Amino acid sequence: QVQLVESGGGLVQPGGSLRLSCAASGSSVSLYVMAWYRQVPGKQRELVAVSTTAGVTRYGDSVQGRFSISRDNAKNTVYLQMNSLEPEDTAVYYCNAEKFGVRSSWGQGTQVTVSS
Repeated sequence: QVQLVESGGGLVQPGGSLRLSCAASGSSVSLYVMAWYRQVPGKQRELVAVSTTAGVTRYGDSVQGRFSISRDNAKNTVYLQMNSLEPEDTAVYYCNAEKFGVRSSWGQGTQVTVSS
């Protein structure tokens, strides 16, 4: 079972950038479909970005063109580069690994706050 730890969140002004990291242990991220989600209190968790084992990436409509997911298999880490941040991007961000339809456990996430 892969364990995931998110980091890199913080407070940023509108229009700014952040890079989130998702460090994996227990198994290689190269074996999994990796994804970033986000959640705002009182709302359902939202899929933000996906990276398949074949290198295909997909993004939610609200982040398309602004966010980019990537993976470094050597470091066993997945990243989410977030540019042109908007207040609506404020949320707790989580990463998750999926293989054969089974998702990993959720970590603590990392808080991203976009505010002036």
